Amino acid sequence: MQDYVNIKTVFNSSKQRTIDNLSKLYTNTDSLQSIVYELIKNELLLENKLFNKKIFLKPNWVTHSKKESDEICLRTNDNLLIALVRVILEQSPQSILIGDAPIQGCDWDMMIDNNFLSEIKSLSEKYKIPIIIKDFRRVNLDVENNKLSTNRKNISEYLIFDTERDSYLEPISTKRSNFRVTCYNPDRLAESHTQGIHKYCITKELFEADVIISVPKLKTHQKTGITGALKNLVGINGDKDYLPHHRIGGIGHGGDCYPGNNYFRLLSEKLLDSANRNIGKSSYKVWQFFSAVFWKLSNPKPVHQMAAGWYGNDTCWRMVMDLNRIAIYGKRDGTLSDTPQRILYSLCDGIIGGQGNGPLEPEPLPLGIVTFSNNSVITDICAATLMGFDINKINLLKNSSHQIKCENIAIILNNKISNIKQLQTLKIKTTPPPGWNNYL
Repeated sequence: MQDYVNIKTVFNSSKQRTIDNLSKLYTNTDSLQSIVYELIKNELLLENKLFNKKIFLKPNWVTHSKKESDEICLRTNDNLLIALVRVILEQSPQSILIGDAPIQGCDWDMMIDNNFLSEIKSLSEKYKIPIIIKDFRRVNLDVENNKLSTNRKNISEYLIFDTERDSYLEPISTKRSNFRVTCYNPDRLAESHTQGIHKYCITKELFEADVIISVPKLKTHQKTGITGALKNLVGINGDKDYLPHHRIGGIGHGGDCYPGNNYFRLLSEKLLDSANRNIGKSSYKVWQFFSAVFWKLSNPKPVHQMAAGWYGNDTCWRMVMDLNRIAIYGKRDGTLSDTPQRILYSLCDGIIGGQGNGPLEPEPLPLGIVTFSNNSVITDICAATLMGFDINKINLLKNSSHQIKCENIAIILNNKISNIKQLQTLKIKTTPPPGWNNYL
């Protein structure tokens, strides 16, 4: 099968490529349905590929909205999801599952709109096909009350994959694990990732599905430059304590959290470790306060991010690549095959993308595209090109590009064969994350 990305622009001129104009398209579900149909018809709507199949949809549901513009640039748009569900239901699948694992502080009920739930319920009843919406998280946090809820779902609902020494993380692993996730207990992460051990906690629904369609929101990302088809797979992991995001310390201390070797910053990180070991306890905020004090004393610049949100992060992209490998090669017994076990499709929401301090605090970007593909790497390369970024400066893309063979790739732009050079003529000025300024 040829690898391809099918790109549809939803503007006819640069004057139409504005946030006001493009955001109106999100209110027209019929138009969105037509776009989705055209993009996927030659791949998924032929030969009864979806008939009586279990469909797995993985949107970008990273967290609930904090400001009005989040409704168009933070998450996969609800109406685009509804449009996709409508197209799929016309093919009489057996069932549809829509799920994600947002950050632990996400308020699920605030994120999932009641109108969306009502429409999904109505479609399920109309077609007499079950549609399940599921939160994959095993842990969540009531931020306001500092209350941690663990083991919300039984571990039996997940497959634990250990990629062992074949992990992309192995070359940077040490005997005493120095991997970190900014707001999570480092001791739990050390149980999952150290030399020779690299475990992930993957929802079983992924392996029970017949067809998987990732539905990302195209945005910038602090740690990986962009988040698209590749990064969206992080949400198949139900426990964030299995997800290394960076290594403690600056480059000068053997980590990759920030450049240099500032001791105030290192002390701040260690104080944050103590805070994260005490999430849910009264001492948490005390440790967190002193961590913030020492971080401020270090006089940080935009490139210095406590969450390792900068271009030198050499950890997060490796974790992303591990998860994509599991999703494609993972077997139901929790082991990896030498041959692909499934095709991952992606329908990317780039009508309004996200720029600036993504993925959690993006600003709207009038990107004006929707894409469909069977190859996440080429999808993200095309997305980064349209954002005007140099893919050779993005670790995730630079290190995954070897997986594609140019002679076996088709880039289709508005129903015509295209190429990267032609995409560059449609690029739009995109504000990178703060830690990538003057670099990307």
